[in-house]
Amino acid sequence: MGVEITRFLRLVSALPESEHRELAAYTAFTVRGKGFGYLWPRTRTVGLKQTLSEQAALVAERPEVFEVQFTAGGYGWVVVHLDGIDLDELSELVLEAWRLSAPEDLLEALPTPAALAGA
Repeated sequence: MGVEITRFLRLVSALPESEHRELAAYTAFTVRGKGFGYLWPRTRTVGLKQTLSEQAALVAERPEVFEVQFTAGGYGWVVVHLDGIDLDELSELVLEAWRLSAPEDLLEALPTPAALAGA
């Protein structure tokens, strides 16, 4: 179990119109200017946008893998420890984070989690 940072980056880059911006301690990911994720290489963690109910469920189920990052605009962001998650689950969470930020016209190009994991 566990996902390498390079594999996470391939997941994100496979999403339509995803962009990234390198900052001092982390990388931010956006789709048409709306944020959906972060990567902190030093801690091998990522932050992903989720619904409030999904945030609560993930943290309650496996607090050793997921942490509450923050809530904003009706969304709950979670910190994901890459060492504690498998590729299929991470693919689903990344896809959902992207979907929550992408405009309607991009949703038609939405890959399936399995296709994303194979990217």
